[in-house]
Amino acid sequence: MTDLQIAKNNLAGHTICLCKDGECIVSDKRGISPIMGFIADGVNLTGYSVADVVVGKAAAMLFVKCAIKSVFAKILSKAAKRVLETHGLYFEYETLAENIINRAGTDICPMEKAVLNTDDIEEAYLLLKKRLAAMM
Repeated sequence: MTDLQIAKNNLAGHTICLCKDGECIVSDKRGISPIMGFIADGVNLTGYSVADVVVGKAAAMLFVKCAIKSVFAKILSKAAKRVLETHGLYFEYETLAENIINRAGTDICPMEKAVLNTDDIEEAYLLLKKRLAAMM
């Protein structure tokens, strides 16, 4: 069984599951918080496979930053699909969405808005850090 399949099998009840060589890391935090936390904590995610409930452009760019090798998303945005394709990550998804919507259902997700006008991975990371800090 591949790491991606193991991650998919262990996603139930969590928001994200990352697997490498059969070892899994799960989180129940929402949005991009889990991956931003792993980056802040210096966790090396190189070569991990990720199963995530919702993957927008912001998450996809963070996966590229972390050198994730493959991604499964229950919901994947078209912008995230372009990021994953551009950077050569293998990916699978259940539903392809035009955009990721905010939790109130009234607009585009604020994290998606933060990275809307950039394709630079490091710039995106800094924009997301700034947006998260402003929301706290």
